Amino acid sequence: MNFMVKTPAASNPQNTTVFSVLFAISLVHLLNDSIQSVIPAIFPILHESLKLSFSQIGWIAFTLNVTASMFQPLIGLYTDAKPKPFLLPAGVVFSLLGMVVLAFAGSFAQVIIAVILIGLGSSVLHPEASRVAYLAAGPRRGLAQSIFQTGGNIGQALAPVFTALIFVPLGQFGIIWFTIAALAAILVQIFVAKWYRGYMTRQSTIKKAVKVVRNNLPKSMIAYAMCILIMLLFSKFVYVASMTGFYAFYLIDHFKISTEYAQVFIFALLAAGAVGTFLGGPMADRFGRRNMIWFSILGTAPFSLLLPYVSLFWSAVLCVIIGFILLSGFSVIVVYAQELLPGKVGTVSGLFFGLAFGLGGIGSAVLGTVADATSISFVIQLCAYLPLIGLLAAFLPTDARLNLVSVDSKQAVTN
Repeated sequence: MNFMVKTPAASNPQNTTVFSVLFAISLVHLLNDSIQSVIPAIFPILHESLKLSFSQIGWIAFTLNVTASMFQPLIGLYTDAKPKPFLLPAGVVFSLLGMVVLAFAGSFAQVIIAVILIGLGSSVLHPEASRVAYLAAGPRRGLAQSIFQTGGNIGQALAPVFTALIFVPLGQFGIIWFTIAALAAILVQIFVAKWYRGYMTRQSTIKKAVKVVRNNLPKSMIAYAMCILIMLLFSKFVYVASMTGFYAFYLIDHFKISTEYAQVFIFALLAAGAVGTFLGGPMADRFGRRNMIWFSILGTAPFSLLLPYVSLFWSAVLCVIIGFILLSGFSVIVVYAQELLPGKVGTVSGLFFGLAFGLGGIGSAVLGTVADATSISFVIQLCAYLPLIGLLAAFLPTDARLNLVSVDSKQAVTN
C-alpha cells in the first residue's frame, strides 16, 4: 500500500487558492523555460557561428536535459523531507551564470558548460515550484498545476520569436539580453520563497488531526502504471525534441525558407501547446484523467503522420493542432502520478520533470546522430510514429479505480 500523511504543510488550512503565488511561480516558470528554450532555438545560429555538426547539436541538447533529469528527482526527494524555500531564488542564479557563459562561448566545450549551469537551475525550479503550486492550490490542484505548467509552455513558445527578433540580427551575443529575464526571475522567487517560508512557519505551530490516506491499488499495479506513464513520456518528449530541435532544419531544407520564417512554425507549435496545457486540466476534470492522457498522445498520431507529406501552409496548420493536443496532457500525467504515489509531491514532480528532460535529451542526441547518418527528412518521418505509443494509455487504471482510497485519523502535534 502507499500512504499519504496530510500534515499541515501539505494542505492549505484556509482551503483557499492563493492565486498571487500561483501566478508568481507561473511567471518564473515562463522566464526559466524561455531561458532554457533559447538553447534549441539558437541551434541554427550555433550551427553557423561555431561550425557545429548535427551530432554536436544533439549532444548539447542531451547535456542540458540529462543534467536536469539527474538532479530533479534527487532535489525533490530531499526537499520532501526538508523543504528549503530559498533554494528557489538560488536555483535561478545558476541559470543566470549559464546565460552569461553561453553569450561568450567560443567553443563546443564552453557551450556544454553553459548548458550544465542552466540545467542545474531548472533542476531546482521544477520540483520546488511544483510543491509551492501544491501548497497554494487549496482544493484546486488540477487548476494550480495547469497555471504553473502554462507559464513554462509560454516560455518555450517565446524562444523561436526571440530567435527571429534577437538572435538572427544580433547573433550569439544577443543571448546576453536574457540575463534580464534571469534577474527578474530571482526577484519573483524571493517573493515566493518568503511566502513559502511563512507558510511553513505558520503550519508548524498548528495542532490538528493527521489523516492517513491509503491508496488501495496493489503495488504491482502501481509499478505497472508508472511504467506505462514513463513510456508515454518517452513518446511525448522525444517527439517534442524532434520538433523543437530539428524541424526548423527540415523546413529550411525542404521548403527553402529562411531561419526566421522557420521559427514561426516552432512558435505556432509551442504557443498552441501553451493553450493546450492550460485547458488540459479542466478537460481532464470533465472527461477523466486517463482519457485525457490517452487523447493527448494517441490523438496526435494522425496529424504527426501527415506532417512530413503536406505543403508549407498545411504544415503550419498541423503544427498548431499537434502542439495543442500533444502538450495538453503533461500536467494531467503529473497529477495522475501524484495520486499513484500520494505524499510524494516533490519526488513525483522531480521524477516526471526529470524524465521529461532526460528522455528529450537522449532523444536529441540519438536523433542528431541519425540525422548526420541519413537526413533531417528521415528523422522527421521516423518520429511521426512515436505518438502511436499512446495506445498504452488504455491499460492505465481508470480514474474510479485510482480514486479508491481509505482514510484513518489520529491526533498529532507538528513541531
